[in-house]
Order: sequence, then C-alpha cells, then structure tokens
Amino acid sequence: MGKYTQDAEKLLGLVGGRENISAVSHCMTRMRFALHDPEKADVKAIEDLPSVKGSFTQAGQFQVIIGNDVSVFFKDFIALGGIEESSKEDVKKEGLKNQNLLQKAMGAIAEVFAPLIPAIIVGGLILGFRNCIDSIYFFGDGTQTLCNISQFWTGVDSFLWLIGEAVFHMGIPVGICWSVTKKMGGTPMLGIVLGLTLVSSQLLNAYSVGAADANAAFDWTKYTWNFEYFQVRMIGYQAQVIPAILAALTLGYLERFFRKITPAVVSMIVVPFCSLVLAVIAAHFVLGPIGWWLGSGISSIVYAGITGPLKLVFGAIFGFFYAPLVITGLHHMTNAIDLQLIADYGGTMLWPMIALSNIAQGSAVLGMALLQKRNERAQQVNIPSIISCYLGVTEPAMFGVNLKYMFPFFCAMTGSACAALVCVGGNVTANAIGVGGLPGILSIQPPYMGIFAICMLIAVVVPFVLVLVVGKKKGIGTDAEVAGGIDMSAAASQIFGAGK
Repeated sequence: MGKYTQDAEKLLGLVGGRENISAVSHCMTRMRFALHDPEKADVKAIEDLPSVKGSFTQAGQFQVIIGNDVSVFFKDFIALGGIEESSKEDVKKEGLKNQNLLQKAMGAIAEVFAPLIPAIIVGGLILGFRNCIDSIYFFGDGTQTLCNISQFWTGVDSFLWLIGEAVFHMGIPVGICWSVTKKMGGTPMLGIVLGLTLVSSQLLNAYSVGAADANAAFDWTKYTWNFEYFQVRMIGYQAQVIPAILAALTLGYLERFFRKITPAVVSMIVVPFCSLVLAVIAAHFVLGPIGWWLGSGISSIVYAGITGPLKLVFGAIFGFFYAPLVITGLHHMTNAIDLQLIADYGGTMLWPMIALSNIAQGSAVLGMALLQKRNERAQQVNIPSIISCYLGVTEPAMFGVNLKYMFPFFCAMTGSACAALVCVGGNVTANAIGVGGLPGILSIQPPYMGIFAICMLIAVVVPFVLVLVVGKKKGIGTDAEVAGGIDMSAAASQIFGAGK
C-alpha cells in the first residue's frame, strides 16, 4: 500500500472515475487532468482531501495542487486506477477540447511566446542593470553615473548591450518565426532563416526608418531592391512582432501545401526551397509593411490610452481587470503589445502595471497568511504562493488562495487599480519586459524608479490591509475557519465554474 493510496483512491472517484479521465500527467507540484466532462469533478470534496492544497482549471486542464510529493502521489494514483501516464503534450492536446475558440486562440499565442519568455526576462534584467550603471547619477553630486567614473563599468555596459541587442532587436523576430513554425509542424530551421531575413544587416534598421523618412536628403537607393518594373524598400523588422508572426504563418502554410503536392522523391528539395523563397518574398513585399502598419496602429492606440487625457481612467481599468485577464488567458496578448510599444516608443508603460498587478495578488495572500497563521494546512499554500507571486508567477496565489476565498482576489484587483492609477499618472516607463514582481523595478527607466517604488508600496499595502479588514469580518483565522467550518469557496464555485 502506497503512502497516498487512500487519498489517491478518493481523488479517482471525485474526478469522475477512470472513465472520465482522457489524459493525466503531473508537473513539479500539480496533477494535470484532461477530463471528458469537467463538471463531474467534485471540487470542494477534492480540496478537502488531506493531500490536496488546492485546485483550478486552466487551458482546459483540471489541475490539483499536491506539492513537492506530487510524483509519489501520481505513482499511487495511476497504479490504483490502472491508468497509463500521459505526456504533458497529450494532456494539453486533450485539454483543448474543453476550450472555446477564443481560449484556443489565446492558448496558441501563449505557446508562441512561452519559449521566448526566459530570453526576454534575461534581456530585461540586463537592460535594467545597464540602467543602474549608465543612467542613474549617483556620483559627483548627482552629475555622474558609474560608467562616467569607471572605465571598467563602461566596458561592462558596452559588453552587456551585446546580449540586450541580441534579445530585443534580433531575437524577438527570429524567435517568433522559429516558435510559430515549430508549432505548425514545419521545419524550425526554416523558421530561423526566415526570421534572420527580417533582421539582416543588409536592410535599413527598423529604428532608423522614421529618421530616414523625415530626412529629405536620405538616399533610399542604397536600401531599395530595383526589379526594373517595380521597387521594394529594404526595411528591417527589428523588434517587430506582427510582421514576424504573419511571415511565419505564411511559411507554415506554404510548407504544408508543398508537402501535400510534392512527390516524395523530390520533396527534400522542392518543399524547403519553394516554401522559404515564397515566404521571404511575401514577408518583405506584402506582409512586412502590413504587419508594421498593424503593429504600429495597435501600439498607437494603447499609447494614446496610457498618455491621453483619460490616462488615469485607462490605468485604473487596466490595473483592475488585468488579473481576470489572466484567468481567461487573454493576458498573453500583452506580451506582443509591450514589445511593439518598446519598438515604437523606446519603452512600455503597460508592463509596469502588469508587474504591480502581480505584486498586488501576492500581497493579498500575505494578508491571508497573517490571518491564517494558526492554519498549518493553509500556510503550506500561502507561503510558497507569496514567494512565487513576488517573483512574477501569479497562478499559485490566484488559483490556490485568492480565487478559492474570492474576496482576496477583489482586494488585490483594487490594490492593483490604485497602484496602476499612480503609475500611469507618473508616466512610469519600462525599458523592457522584466520579472513581473518585486525585481521588476530593475526594468524601469531611471527617472521613474522612485515613483514606481511608491506604486509597489501601494500594491503591497492596499491589498494587504483590505484582506485583513474583510477577512476578519468573514471569520478567517477563527477556530471555526481553522477547523474547516467556514465555506468561503461557494461564491467562487458559482462565478468561476466550481472554484477551479
């Protein structure tokens, strides 16, 4: 008999039995189920199991939080149910069946950007560090930076730009082309080559196009393909998101088409040649200019909202509703908008509000941790959730605590709105996407670090105080709540599909 046999047997029945499980796997702390009928899962009873620390549904998967012993629990579970272990990809694929069209679209966007996030975060931290040494005037009575007084740090600053440029100028288009091509089942190397053609040194750098257009004396003949009957400007798409996505989608569909119609004997030659050449032509002749226009249009609209006469209203609304966007998956679109804002305006005023929303969710859990200090089981979820949230990962806090009790979620949304209002009012701008929590201050442009620190304080204090006030009224931390006599998940069950 295994360590978790008893709880595993109960869980099997509570998810609807073996016949309701389409696929199941586990990650570092969670069991991941793709269920034929998610409504059969008895969420409240599952969360009452001693081994279970919470549950939620995301991307069509019902996920049960077990903790560090999840691998042991999982072995007992599949042995008991006679179930074959599925891969994460299998569970993800089966989970798609439980999603609507919009959720599938947002999931696809998330999968495209997910492999890029580590590089983007590293690039953001590097740019943030460069801010500290080349743009903050700590020395000479506020007249000199560290780079001004030290050749060593000047060298470090110059060297680190090698990585920063690689990530944000070239890495984004190339990475997107690779990621989209791979997701579509194409040849990833062709995607990389396509991406490289968008950022080639032969082209006029995207950051120089505006100045070139404004300069009547600029010699465009150096950056023009002359085909006698027509001409095409040789423009690069450094840091551009939408042109890269459109180009990669075209490559993917072309590769599928030519694979279908080409005899196997010449497939190795015809498919990559025709797919890549036509995709590059389409990218530079048609899709690139269209994508540039679309991307600039979207960033202009967002920028107008953030900087216009109603910017405080925009900030408060975005700050309040960003966390619910995470639940729906719609928040993934902000990555593309942030990157486009950085490309067009040299920074993003959207991402700082996202970082503040993450901090606010963690602060709500901090309030719950103080209220539930005598509830050992609750603290097993609270403490790790606070740490991960303050480092930019909100799902454990949101799904494991805040949505379970519901009122901390709204307290966090309120705190986020207050912080975002001050953030937008202070024109806080980030150089890049960074770690979406407390370390996010490193990505903020130096003139705005002070006001952002105040916004962070608001995002910590407001949700924390609200949770303490509301939680005490609701009996959180009382003997009845510790004993499990207070059901705080009923509202969440009604609003968010049985509290998943």
